[in-house]
Amino acid sequence: MKLAVAPVIDFYPYQQRWLQDRSRFKIGMMSRQIGKTFTTCGECVDDCIGAEIEGRRARWVILSRGERQAAEAMAEAIQPITRAFYAAYNTLLKGGDPQYSEGEFRAPQEKGPDAVYKSLEVKYPGGSRITALPANPDTARGFSANVILDEFAFHAKSREIWTALFPVISKGGQKLRVISTPNGKGNKFFELMTAEDSVWSRHAIDIYQAVAEGCPRDVAELRAGMADEDAWAQEYELKWLDEASSWLDYDLISSCEDVLAGRPIRYNDGPCFVGVDIAARNDLFVIWVLEAVDGRLVTREVIAQRRVSFARQDELLDDVFRRYRVVRCAMDQTGMGEKPVEDAKARYGETRVEGVLFSTASKLGLATGLKEGMQDRTVLIPAGDPVLRADLHAIKSRVGVTGIRRLVAEGETDGHADRFWALALAVGCAETEYQPYAYRPVPRSGGHDFDRPVRATAGFSARKGVW
Repeated sequence: MKLAVAPVIDFYPYQQRWLQDRSRFKIGMMSRQIGKTFTTCGECVDDCIGAEIEGRRARWVILSRGERQAAEAMAEAIQPITRAFYAAYNTLLKGGDPQYSEGEFRAPQEKGPDAVYKSLEVKYPGGSRITALPANPDTARGFSANVILDEFAFHAKSREIWTALFPVISKGGQKLRVISTPNGKGNKFFELMTAEDSVWSRHAIDIYQAVAEGCPRDVAELRAGMADEDAWAQEYELKWLDEASSWLDYDLISSCEDVLAGRPIRYNDGPCFVGVDIAARNDLFVIWVLEAVDGRLVTREVIAQRRVSFARQDELLDDVFRRYRVVRCAMDQTGMGEKPVEDAKARYGETRVEGVLFSTASKLGLATGLKEGMQDRTVLIPAGDPVLRADLHAIKSRVGVTGIRRLVAEGETDGHADRFWALALAVGCAETEYQPYAYRPVPRSGGHDFDRPVRATAGFSARKGVW
């Protein structure tokens, strides 16, 4: 909005640059406590006031990380900025005062009652509106409007929200504003901010630049009060820190990715090791196939299906045994896994199929073997799969009051880290002590006929192999 009057609010230079950027898709990575939400709310109020003066309507939706944050955006930014505009432009704005209301947003569900979310709204006399809601795939899908994603790195299910929201925005030609401080690398905000494209206009302001441009903050005091250098680096210096509690950080995961891994067509008829995570109800059923190639365990195939019957699980495993030379298979025997493991042993033999009962100790042992293999770069996984990365990254390490370390699944993943455990089982059975089964080697040149199974080692962190 261009009017020959003094500004309603004096913004700092970095805030002015954000406000003057009229790009349709705009993203900002900004330090805590420098007014990023206030500035972005100022932009949408300015657009609505301009629409009121020009006789058009503007529609904005603010999606915050929760109801409390949505209420703060409305109470601490939208309402005071609106009052400031009305005080400055009272001769231009007609039709009475804006109306503030609190209501409900209802999202129909496939099963059960509607999901209900608290909504806060300001409606201007000419029909322009600003609505603040907690971020959720339901609320993201429910509006055709200009959208602000506030503190997007902290939104639960950020990828689902993005999938629901972006088609609506792109189809309608609306504007999109994404703002946040960093929150590790396991979310959609990290992907958007670090992508190399010309679609997004990107802004980054750390605490030092904001203070240099006039923001009244005492850096030394804030840093001393934070008393956590990692948190300070992420929240104020805008460093991309991976979560310290993650068992496999993203840098480690990416270092083990290979563009040729995960392709069954690349199978070289080598010995294979299979991990199976049994599905219970809505969990994923996962089969992970590793082939031993030149001292490495290369992923040949990852099968992941949801809500499949036990009969179908048996069929998928049978197909894997037909297509690959499976030396050993480790299966999750916990709970519902008892019968599938018993049936698999009957089909393929006690020495080729191992049932693993998940406990705190056994899970830690499997996870440790997997991590060491990845650190040694002897485990190769498919490249460029964000769902797989999220699942492998979802396992967190927790130490309880008794000092016992536990591994739990957290983060944005479509399962309970089922792919992680299938891979860990596959790696674990490749490191198991030799177990004989019906196999005789081909005689070597020279006529020597070895009449016993070969026991070989492959250098998997000095553990014994089994092919």
